[in-house]
This record gives sequence, C-alpha cells and structure tokens, in this order.
Amino acid sequence: MNTLIYNGRVVNPANDIDGIGFVVIENDKVKALDICGEINDDKVRNLTTEYNIDKTIDAKGLIVTPGLIDLHVHFRDPGLTYKEDIESGSKAAVRGGFTTVVAMPNTAPVVDNVKTFEYVMNKGKEVGLTNVIQVGSVTKGMEGKELSDIDNMADKGMIVISEDGKSVMDSGVYRKAMYKAKDKDVTVLAHCEDINLVEKGVMNKGDVSDKLGLNGISNAVENVITARDIMIAEETGAKLHLCHCSTKESIDMIREGKKRGIKVSGEVCPHHFILTEDDIPGDNAMYKMNPPLRSKEDRDALLAGLSEGVVEVISTDHAPHSMEEKSKSMKDAPFGIVGLETSLPLSYTYLVETGRLSLIELISKMSYNPARILGIDKGDISVGNVADITIFDANSKYVIDPDTFVSKGKNTPFTGMEVKGEVKYTILAGKVVYTG
Repeated sequence: MNTLIYNGRVVNPANDIDGIGFVVIENDKVKALDICGEINDDKVRNLTTEYNIDKTIDAKGLIVTPGLIDLHVHFRDPGLTYKEDIESGSKAAVRGGFTTVVAMPNTAPVVDNVKTFEYVMNKGKEVGLTNVIQVGSVTKGMEGKELSDIDNMADKGMIVISEDGKSVMDSGVYRKAMYKAKDKDVTVLAHCEDINLVEKGVMNKGDVSDKLGLNGISNAVENVITARDIMIAEETGAKLHLCHCSTKESIDMIREGKKRGIKVSGEVCPHHFILTEDDIPGDNAMYKMNPPLRSKEDRDALLAGLSEGVVEVISTDHAPHSMEEKSKSMKDAPFGIVGLETSLPLSYTYLVETGRLSLIELISKMSYNPARILGIDKGDISVGNVADITIFDANSKYVIDPDTFVSKGKNTPFTGMEVKGEVKYTILAGKVVYTG
C-alpha cells in the first residue's frame, strides 16, 4: 500500500523540517518528503502516477508529525485488566496519536522475567495498533531485594528497566542494577519517592492539604531520591531518565546533572505543568496522582524547564483505574489518572498556544527526544525511516469528555476543559490504524 499525504504542515524535528509539503509512504517506509508549499490537483495526479499511489490523504490545514511516543504508560496487563488491557490501552494510544508506548512493569505478576516480558511484547504485536515496549522491573516482584532477570530479558529485546510506582530503597541493590543497565545498554526509568518520608500522604503538603485535613507529600519525598539516583548514575555511567518530575528542585538537579555530563533526562506530565494544588476542589480522587499536584512555584519551574530544554520529554503516566476505585476519598483511592487521549491537545493548548514552546519543540518532546532517550529508530519521518505518523488538527476546539474515551479508565481531572488539537489519523508502519 502506497500513500500520499499532501498539503499538510510537515514537522520533523530530527532535521528541523517545518513547512507545507507532502510525504509519500511506500509500504511501511517513508519514500519521499518534500517541503514545496501547497500542491495543486495536477501535481497530486503526477505524484500519484510517479509513486504508484493507492491512497491519498489531503492534509490541508492539518499538522503531519512523526508518530508520538509516550515513555510512561500503565496498561495493567497481565493481571489487572479490569482497569486496562493491551488492546484497550492501544486503542487509547492511537486515538491520542501515539504510535509507540512504554509500558511499566507493575502488573500482576510483575514483569521481572522473560516469560512475562514476552507475553506483553507478543500481545502488543498481536493487537497491532501501536508499538508496545515493555519495561522490565529492577527487582524481583518489585520487592527491592534481588535483581530481576535483567540479563535474559535484555537478551530477548528489553531496552528499559524501572521500578515505577516506587523506588528501590536499597541503594546498593539499585547501584548493581545501574551497573547492569550500563553493561546491557538499557535505559533506567526512575520513579523518585522516598517511602520513609511519605507518611500516608495523598496530596501536596501545604496550606491546601492542611485546609482539607489530608496528609501531605512534601517535595523532599521526590527530591531525596532524585539526588541519590543522579549520583548513582554519575558513578555507574548508566542512562537515567527521571519519571514525572514535579518539584522545582528536581528541575534544578537535572540542569546541574546535565552540566556535569551525567546521562540524565527528565519528563513532565501535562497534569503537573497545567494544574496545581489550588485546583483541587476538595476531597476529589480525580486529582490524586503520584507525585501530587504541587505548588504554583513548582509548576512554574516545570514550565521553565520545558521552555529551556532542561526537560526533554512530555509523558502521560497513563494510569487507568475503575470509577468505583476513584469515587472513594483521596485517603482510600489509588493514585493515578489517564492521559493518552488528552496529552496532545492539553500540551498543544497550554504550551504552543501560549507561546511557551514552538510546535517543533513540542513534537521534539513528544516524539524525537523520547526515541533518542530509548535509543530506538523512531520519532523521525526522514526518507527511508519507518512511516509511523500522526496527523492532527491544531485548530479543532472541543471539550474533554471522559465518556468519549476508548480507554477503560475515565479518571481524569480535565473533564469539561476546552482544548485545541484533535488527532485525525494515526499511521503505524504505513498502515492507518486510527481515523478521527
């Protein structure tokens, strides 16, 4: 199947392309890409003949980018599939424009061995909607005591490890994992949380938590482990990526780590760079996530980090739960919100429309940079590369309604918010897997 996408604004950060033109897909690869301005019907016919085109997509008024990549999702499969499974999660991903997702290992059982790792990878390929990259856990059972079967999982294609949902509190064990990650050229994704400081916290520690009578989570909970992980990465030479950064101090530490030549990167989620603790309307678990919504000062530091390029990635931490679970008090409900179907419009609306990021900078953080951090051949639609492509309408306004989500999870704090940016096509290896 050969496809011609024409008259769209083509944005490809890998080579600083941003302009009106066309893309030709031959089977699963990009055959041609040209920034030539709008083309007329005669030119379309000529291209159709020249490249044996079977399908045309008129992308006038739309934006054509490399397929989006999410470094941080929870697909809950195996074991917790009432919340989400690989099929429903993949459908949510492509509706949000994501052609590659990185699935965390805190499933039941934990992904700490080759058998479970291959189960997810094979199921992702069977569903065939998005590239599912399964993360291996750092320790067996995520108990923080004994390393998982990192060697054999890596030999079977695993490229990322994480203990997401918690930190490995034994620094000695974690250092061994980082040395092994360095040896196997595996990226370490770090959830930074000192469990000894949490003290049953459910939201940010401050005036709002005091007012609501809820236990708070201080910045130190994140900062202590962030500092430790960066220092261990410096010693071991491992590639460290900090998940869902939420504090101003984390941004400062990433900035300093980069200056010192440490292989450290970080991500921020839309809920953390848009909302603050002041947006929480009482005891409402739709606003309960880990790390929590922080202060305005922290939020502003995250925005500054994004604008400066200190923060290289926007991820979702897509964490679906049942409505029954999230209808409880914040004291009892699980942490987490969904994000795959809202990340692009939220990020476009609150970063590009406000002038904090250019469009090409946004796509870098949602596609090219994540691919570079993982070391995968994605996030780039240059000629010869795999045709994973997202096409969206940046002018389309709509109101976020969780009842329209295809994810099993409807738990979002963004209900009723007006945004711009609607995915029209998601293309995986040359095949249209979603049409909006």
